[in-house]
Amino acid sequence: MTAVALTGLGLVTALGSGPDAFWRGLLDGRRALGRLTRLAGAYRSDVVAEVTFAACPVPAGARKARLASDAARQALADAGLNRLPAGSLVVVVSQAPYDTDPYETDQHEADRTGTDFTGPSPTALLDAIGTPHTAVTVTHLSHACASAAFGAAFARDWLLAGLGPCALVVGASALNRFEYASMDVVRALSPTGARPLDGARNGVTVGEGGGAFVLESAGHAAARGRAPKALLSGAACLVDGQGAAASEVRAIRTCMRTALREAGEPPVDHVQAHATGTPQGDGAEVAALGDVARELGWNGVPVGSHKGSVGHLLHASAFAGVAAAVGFLRERTAPGTPGLRTPLELPDRLLVPVGPIAVPRARHVLVNSFGFSGNNASLVLSAPRP
Repeated sequence: MTAVALTGLGLVTALGSGPDAFWRGLLDGRRALGRLTRLAGAYRSDVVAEVTFAACPVPAGARKARLASDAARQALADAGLNRLPAGSLVVVVSQAPYDTDPYETDQHEADRTGTDFTGPSPTALLDAIGTPHTAVTVTHLSHACASAAFGAAFARDWLLAGLGPCALVVGASALNRFEYASMDVVRALSPTGARPLDGARNGVTVGEGGGAFVLESAGHAAARGRAPKALLSGAACLVDGQGAAASEVRAIRTCMRTALREAGEPPVDHVQAHATGTPQGDGAEVAALGDVARELGWNGVPVGSHKGSVGHLLHASAFAGVAAAVGFLRERTAPGTPGLRTPLELPDRLLVPVGPIAVPRARHVLVNSFGFSGNNASLVLSAPRP
């Protein structure tokens, strides 16, 4: 048995609070993009996907912690848990785990500029979800834009090794001047809004959001009578030091093939791609997918990306990818890619639908998450067994 049960899911994006708000917005083709207002500075692009806290605004500097804790509470409630069982694992994915920003000495300046780079604090997260600090093991992972997928793979290995009954993977990304400037300086930002998998794509739109999911050993979920939303049946992580960009065809292909082998090489019915909207990155991922499709005999597999809807959540991006995969398995519908106008030319055996399409056989989905410095991860999610 190599699969673990995904029993709870939490998500906050620019489409709203909750996985359902995200999924419905994705099906409707909504693009929750707007103008950058929170950060001072001259950037090549001012198009972002920002979360709106309409009912309960939070002070500047606290957004990242709020996004993560909200998502964690959602995931636990969705899993039917009041708090994490003793002996569980908490994986916090982020850029840095500090409670406060070590580069800021003036809090007023931090609030004014919208600094939200570090955190979320594991201590604050455990307090927010009502779990005693001594009852769980906490680890922190940072693998660029593949961090959340690395966290899922780590938690899966932990559970399969019998080290605990349950794991919570949680993280958030909030707009801040450090990360936004870094994307700007490498000229990755789209001036018009990201259009992943489009022939005229011209860059990334940075989004913000928080995500979490609860993973359990199959035995633990069954013992408490909890049916999984999906099975995490395969996972692979590859740190490829030969290149700085997330666009090495060989490394991407190897990562996907390894995840699929771990899952038993099932026939894939949908690919929730990493596709951020950059010419080089999307092109490399599609080329690698074409190689895998030919090797494994795929036929007409739909490929899509959510990043034209809620932007690129950076190290938290895989949470939205997993939420889209769960929606696909539940409703047997590939959601398409919001913002897509002219699909780029794909290799044989793959297709890029502009909008939602029905997929009668929706049993297995591949979720990709790639990052700078050769951080690559692929996950295989499968429909629960009847």
